[in-house]
Amino acid sequence: MKKSYTLMALWALLFSLNVKSLPRLSSFPTAPATIFLDFDGHSVLSSAWNNGSPLVCASSGMTDAQITDAFNRVSEHYRPFNINITTDSTIFLAAPLNKRMRIIVTTTSSWYPGVGGVAYTGSFTWGDDTPGFVFSDRLAYSPKYVGECCSHESGHTLGLSHQSSYNNSCALVATYNTGTGSGETGWAPVMGNSYYKNSSGWDNGPTPYGCTNTEDNLLIISTSNGFTYRPDDYSDDPNTNPAVITIANQTFSTNGIISTNTDKDAFKLNFPQSGTLHLNATPFSADGASLDIKLTLLNSSMQTLATYNPSTSLIASIDTALNSGVYYIILQGAGNANISSYSSLGSYTISGTFSPNGTLPIKYVALTGKAEKNKHNLSWNIISDEPIKTIEVQSSTDGRFFSTIATVDTKEKGFANTPTINADILYRLKVTSVINQTVFSNIITLKSTGQAQKLFKVSTLVHNEIMINAAENYQYQLADIHGRLIETGSSNAGINTINISNMADGMYIIQMITNNQRQTERIIKQ
Repeated sequence: MKKSYTLMALWALLFSLNVKSLPRLSSFPTAPATIFLDFDGHSVLSSAWNNGSPLVCASSGMTDAQITDAFNRVSEHYRPFNINITTDSTIFLAAPLNKRMRIIVTTTSSWYPGVGGVAYTGSFTWGDDTPGFVFSDRLAYSPKYVGECCSHESGHTLGLSHQSSYNNSCALVATYNTGTGSGETGWAPVMGNSYYKNSSGWDNGPTPYGCTNTEDNLLIISTSNGFTYRPDDYSDDPNTNPAVITIANQTFSTNGIISTNTDKDAFKLNFPQSGTLHLNATPFSADGASLDIKLTLLNSSMQTLATYNPSTSLIASIDTALNSGVYYIILQGAGNANISSYSSLGSYTISGTFSPNGTLPIKYVALTGKAEKNKHNLSWNIISDEPIKTIEVQSSTDGRFFSTIATVDTKEKGFANTPTINADILYRLKVTSVINQTVFSNIITLKSTGQAQKLFKVSTLVHNEIMINAAENYQYQLADIHGRLIETGSSNAGINTINISNMADGMYIIQMITNNQRQTERIIKQ
């Protein structure tokens, strides 16, 4: 019988000191089932692991911000289901034995070489607390990589196999399907290799056991583990009790979840005057979202006026002039060139403004921009009958929470921002007139230049040597695509090289480490 035992008193004391700063997070506290992401270390004694010998796992080595980011990514994958993703051990211990799983995120990895994580298929319902593992040191402490691996290993515990890819002749191409596309809509299956795609989700595709041996991830998760999908939050039909969006001071905001690939959320808007509607529907985060949003605008007679589903963005926006009256919005998950509607699931925020005609001065605010070298150059056009009092440039990394990064002169038509984070950034304007009317612009997403905070410039397409130009002294770790450590070392600031002439062609991961920063790069050897 497999068992987990309590820690020795000293080890427990060390952990208790660590727990004080650990973020206590839960995605769905009322759910009957739980996946516990354990970042602060754990002691395991189980016949299933380490040949039955005691295994003392160190903590993840990740910061609170990294833990929160990884947690959010895992939560979004499991958002459609009636299950709670948590970092709180007390919630895990209160859950039924056969409806809970502990995933230990740890730097203790030498006992199981060659992988980023490991778990037993179907172990979620075993009822004996056999944990799964994710090795953060092999994943460069990256919230993206750790989050994807946590979802992947949790998927195994819920009964899922790997998702593979085959060619037209039914020959196996990759045991771990690496997905398709690039940029914001680039996608890969969670149960494949989703480390290097922006968007990831569940799949209904072939396994390593044959090109015709397909596996329906959503069906298995929702029928084999004692829980199903979470309750639907909104009506699917605009004719039957649609959710009313309330507009206050010209602005509105609401949240929701697309929980199945047939789910639609219907909303009602009532405009007593003619005016301009600006509406943004944004997934939980444009970086790492599983949901690609499609919007349909209908009039009071339920006639479709327009459909909004951009092919290169997960965000959908409406900018249109409307007469007074009742209108309906239908939001649903959509497919694109890289993803089918099967796996387009997750949470979203609807926000925007409605500016009536004739009574308010600001008629039009349009924002555009482009990434050039290490800057994001923004420009805008504002049409207003009254003078503008303030223009605020706001930014966000998740599309939900915006902060003001600059207040510019009202005569300005543009702004250049030098990003201080290595992530895609969403921008909008907040424009206020002299009579205190406030209007928000459309939201745009600009790709990270990847240069703002990098201490290292690395040659990423190489033949025999990796060249590193470092601003500080550093240590490095070189690993293969599966997280197997190949080489470690240290170098001084300046230009240095690492000889890889004896290594096979393919993709590798290098991590450079200073006292206060880690930088990770992918290397392609040809």
